[in-house]
Amino acid sequence: MPLAPLPKLRSQLVDVSRRMHANGWVANHDGNLSVKLTGNRLLITATGISKADVDDSKLLIVDLAGKVLEGRRKPFSELELHLAIYRARPEAEAVMHAHPPVATAFGLVGLELAPIAMPELVVSIGDKIPTLPRALPKDEEALKRLGAAARLHDAMLLSGNGALTWGTSLEMALLRMELVEHYAKILAAARALGQVTPLAAGELAKLLEARKKAGLGPR
Repeated sequence: MPLAPLPKLRSQLVDVSRRMHANGWVANHDGNLSVKLTGNRLLITATGISKADVDDSKLLIVDLAGKVLEGRRKPFSELELHLAIYRARPEAEAVMHAHPPVATAFGLVGLELAPIAMPELVVSIGDKIPTLPRALPKDEEALKRLGAAARLHDAMLLSGNGALTWGTSLEMALLRMELVEHYAKILAAARALGQVTPLAAGELAKLLEARKKAGLGPR
């Protein structure tokens, strides 16, 4: 997919940052966003800023080593998480890291968002949202695990560190995060009421085929 012009991407990044905050997925200085630019560069949110206060002056352009090329602020410390996803999924154009409360709670107790019991989730995100073990952002082994998971999935929970989603646009990364949190709320409520029945294998196979035909998922 061709990249949008830089002014449009800057405007989109500001809008999505503010939507993250408005949705209650971040607090204080939590969360970060990145989007690919031409020339092995990324447009990112800076560290130490509420996502409600992000504007054009608070965005940075960095290279793939995290060196600031444009902007006066510092990159966020978890940039390596984003880079691991871009390396694993070359088709990804944007990455979102947030702390949506219910999905983050699943990760805190080491649970996956399972079973997958709703068709919409399969078509949009796939048949699994893994939960990765607690780790520091620059832990090499943790980054390897993250990359391995990203090659197979389009969203994940990080134990004690919220959720990551990605896609071919900022809007797709945002909508996938929205769905992760929405399903976490539904699953938590359903578990309180009784046993959750997963989709049957035949149903799952048909949905995954529909997902593939739509051009979604790992390539």
